[in-house]
Amino acid sequence: MSGHSHFSSIKHKKAITDAKRGKIFSKLAKQISIVAKEKGGDSEANSSLKMAIEKAKSFNMPKENIERAIKRGTGDVEGAKLEEFIFEAYGSGKIAIIIQGITDNKNRALGEIKQILAKNNGKLAAQGSVKWLFERKGVIVINPKSKENLELKAIEAGAEDIHWHNAALYVYTKIEDSEKVKKNLENQEIKIESASLDWVAKDEIELDEKNKQSSQKLFEALDENDDIQEIYSNLKQ
Repeated sequence: MSGHSHFSSIKHKKAITDAKRGKIFSKLAKQISIVAKEKGGDSEANSSLKMAIEKAKSFNMPKENIERAIKRGTGDVEGAKLEEFIFEAYGSGKIAIIIQGITDNKNRALGEIKQILAKNNGKLAAQGSVKWLFERKGVIVINPKSKENLELKAIEAGAEDIHWHNAALYVYTKIEDSEKVKKNLENQEIKIESASLDWVAKDEIELDEKNKQSSQKLFEALDENDDIQEIYSNLKQ
């Protein structure tokens, strides 16, 4: 399996500006609400909710915000009706892109995404024309102090594949095994940086510097949109 091309504008959580933090909290709240709506508000019985809450806590999202988002999802608190979307697109150098989000107005979100793509050498793709280039996987990220025996421990924990990127170990699992592998790693006192269910490119493509910079601008413009949660591509980092 190739490396993990999941765009993230957050490099240093401690250095996030207040404006950016507010945008992140809004996106995290939507994510919590949607998984609470789908599978219930009990994080012990809903592994997707547990994962979303852990992610929110890693960004120091206040407890009351998390609880309010759960209640909005379960219908205990009124709020806008939210729905998930996945759009497929092409970017500079014909890289494949999956754009995943949550919105209260799908037509508005589609229009805004089309506009962002058009301004940044991208275009929307037909449904199914891009997604086949990716696989849905559990992805666990570890930033270890020591690499000693870590790969072996990950494999013993049930990893399907592993990949080093920028000193971090990416542990890939089957969707249904993600929570079990995470627990197995934690039981070995291995600190987990993040755990998520992502779209992972089967193969990555390299671009020249010009197209790579153009792609980065596109990812950043998409990330600024309030409805977009995640951006995946097959661009080799």
